[in-house]
Amino acid sequence: MWNELGAIPPAARTLGFLGLLPFFATAAASLSPSAPFHDIAPQALIAYGAAIISFLGGVRWGLAIAAPGGAPLFAPLAISVVPSLTAWIALLLSPGHGLILLAAGLAALLAADLRLLAAPDWYRALRVPLSAGAIVSLLLGLAA
Repeated sequence: MWNELGAIPPAARTLGFLGLLPFFATAAASLSPSAPFHDIAPQALIAYGAAIISFLGGVRWGLAIAAPGGAPLFAPLAISVVPSLTAWIALLLSPGHGLILLAAGLAALLAADLRLLAAPDWYRALRVPLSAGAIVSLLLGLAA
């Protein structure tokens, strides 16, 4: 998998890593009482994490419907909506519980995506550092 890092299309690599910036910025703002937007940083971190985990569920939906004809769809599509439901619940919880749920959800989704054969190898390779950055940021938000 690690040898696939060089095979990641430049657009996916650039946009993927730029997508970590809101995680890092809101986690940093959560930790620094003098940071602008410190008061709303934990909720902003949860909201962005919810958006990203929902996006990842959408990737799974897209891969399922693009599978060659005749493949059973119910299970893959049902699994693909779990991240959005997780995101919705996280938004309803207290900040601490929401951050933990999203971090756990991203970890579980990463484990599942590493076994997702419908995705190109580079996608799985990209998911590892992006998920790690997101999960660490969500957990850092707990310290606020």
